[in-house]
Amino acid sequence: MNVLTTALASQLESLLPDLEAIYEDLHRHPELSMQEVRTAKIAADYIEALGYEVSRAVGVTGVVGLLRNGAGPTVMLRADMDALPVVEATGLPYASTVRAKDEDGVEVGVSHVCGHDLHVTWLMGAARVLAEHRDLWKGTLMLVFQPGEEVGRGAQSMVDDWGTDRFPKPDIILGQHVMVGPTGKVMYRPGVILSAGDSLKVTLFGRGAHGSQPQTSIDPVIMAAATTLRLQTIVSREISPLDSAVLTIGALQAGTKENIIPDDATIKLNIRTYDQDVRDYMLSAVKRICCAECDASNAEKPPEFTTLSSYPLTVNDTNATARVVKAFSAQFGANAYEAPPAAASEDFSIFGRSWGVPYVFWFVGSTDLARYEQAKREKKLNTIPSNHSPKFAPVLHPTMETGLQAMLTAASAWLCAAAH
Repeated sequence: MNVLTTALASQLESLLPDLEAIYEDLHRHPELSMQEVRTAKIAADYIEALGYEVSRAVGVTGVVGLLRNGAGPTVMLRADMDALPVVEATGLPYASTVRAKDEDGVEVGVSHVCGHDLHVTWLMGAARVLAEHRDLWKGTLMLVFQPGEEVGRGAQSMVDDWGTDRFPKPDIILGQHVMVGPTGKVMYRPGVILSAGDSLKVTLFGRGAHGSQPQTSIDPVIMAAATTLRLQTIVSREISPLDSAVLTIGALQAGTKENIIPDDATIKLNIRTYDQDVRDYMLSAVKRICCAECDASNAEKPPEFTTLSSYPLTVNDTNATARVVKAFSAQFGANAYEAPPAAASEDFSIFGRSWGVPYVFWFVGSTDLARYEQAKREKKLNTIPSNHSPKFAPVLHPTMETGLQAMLTAASAWLCAAAH
């Protein structure tokens, strides 16, 4: 163990009850993206009491905390705060029953079924250990509690509100995410670790008519159905089998009544890619096919494309990752290992991309070890509820401890090196 995780171990018994209470409270009171007022206040008040210089409402609800501790590197640790519009079905005693209105004014159930409540708790715990053991490290610690990750706007909103001299420029940006995987394990990867994600809404315009007189219509339902089928051929027939890509159509909406041909139809789709050239090709192919199907239907106007969200590739800096891996290997041994890229997307990399700063992102397993091993033996890993499932529920121990250790271990690779 390094000096920071040794310090953590010495106070873990007293620290864990407080962090568990914070976690359960955050879990009970989730907030939708860009609405994280309560969560932000809890985090800001907590670190301010520890001696951090705190800036609130950065990029709507974001929080930035600074702890200056002599000459040395500036290390940024980031946690996202937002929850999802999902009705929780975990059965936990502290499960969310919150309902709220989304940006469209629709009332939805809200829950932390992606684990961001745990991310906030980890960062608060790391903040306390680092504040109470300043003799063990040197430099400037920057804590970032970020809003709006689930809608792909939070990181950019904070960057846009950052200013030129409001905060110091970090030398390294570090982040982690709770995932399905054996608890007590940490998974890393140099290079691409998360896919790019692009969500589009495509509106197809037809001409409405009575269902008994289709000859007077341009049927957008047929147009949408043909488009849906043809879009699936992009991956199967236009992308090399050696490349990875996913195209999912999650919504197809048209009409209100069985004997009315509507004026328009809407398709909502999501694309995941691991290579920028493949990403660019996929986006171009989607527009080509949608426009061609509209032409084939003799539509009187072209389709309308709206970007719902856009996440860049998360590409870990090779040298910085090697530094983190060295620290992880010393801390966790075989319990830290390289994993393949995940088919998920994050806006975490926007910080590093915007500022030209190296970043490293990794995963912390959260599945009961016995359950995970059994599912693996039975080839049923896909049956374990994953992030965004209404039943996603991290095993709190040792996931809480492992995430704290991982965050402090990675930070120590810079902060503690400067102290010696």
